[in-house]
Amino acid sequence: MIEKFLKEDIGEGDITSNALLSDENVEAKIFSKEKCVLAGLEEAKNIFEKLGVEVNAYAKDGCNIRKGTAILNLKGPAKSILAGERTALNFLSRMSGIAMLTDKTVEKCRRINPDVKIAATRKTTPGFRHYEKKAVRTGGGITHRHGLYDAVLIKDNHIKIVGSVEECIKRAKKTGKEIEIEVENIDDAVKAANAGADIIMFDNFKPEDVKKAYKKIKEINKNIKIEISGGITPKNIAEYAKYADVISLGMLTHSVKSIDFSLEIV
Repeated sequence: MIEKFLKEDIGEGDITSNALLSDENVEAKIFSKEKCVLAGLEEAKNIFEKLGVEVNAYAKDGCNIRKGTAILNLKGPAKSILAGERTALNFLSRMSGIAMLTDKTVEKCRRINPDVKIAATRKTTPGFRHYEKKAVRTGGGITHRHGLYDAVLIKDNHIKIVGSVEECIKRAKKTGKEIEIEVENIDDAVKAANAGADIIMFDNFKPEDVKKAYKKIKEINKNIKIEISGGITPKNIAEYAKYADVISLGMLTHSVKSIDFSLEIV
């Protein structure tokens, strides 16, 4: 994938560098212009190494970085360093933004419920899911399912097509996998619990309804995990944290603010 991303940017060659430069060797550094939880460093190193650049790292993914902190030192052909600059910075910026937001969200929720897990969703950038999910893990979250292929998640449209919560769960049991089902009201949550769901996702529930549904489900089977999703933001997430085993947020990957990094020739 790294080669694909480089090809996207470089194409048939860097017109500007080819016009201005020959075989100069230079030294450069990459530094953060904001405080953040660092992610994407491994990918940035890989990019420059593929271009024949000597790379030394001053930090590790998952570290808390202060504004102005140098994270990479680069030595090698100027053309190669400039060719990899934007792709590497894009990885660092987006992945660190996701890791930073995840870290803040995890910290906020665990003050209320030390056991709650914060999860990503499939609302990712096409072609970049692996890296966005990795950044969530770096920030202390969990990735949930990576795609349609690795977990059972019965959603509202499945229920509409099949006809009932109970029949969906009955059919899903044939897979032999853990069964998660999305419900939109307390009655369906109870039906799912009685039918043998392993995880019940409360979708777009109000905080007061989450509390009621959580208690009812745990009375039926305390081992059923409760996931909350839909309309969760940093502003309201604390209202949900107490009555959840997992909270999943699409915004961790689709609405994140990238962190500003810069490369300078030294």
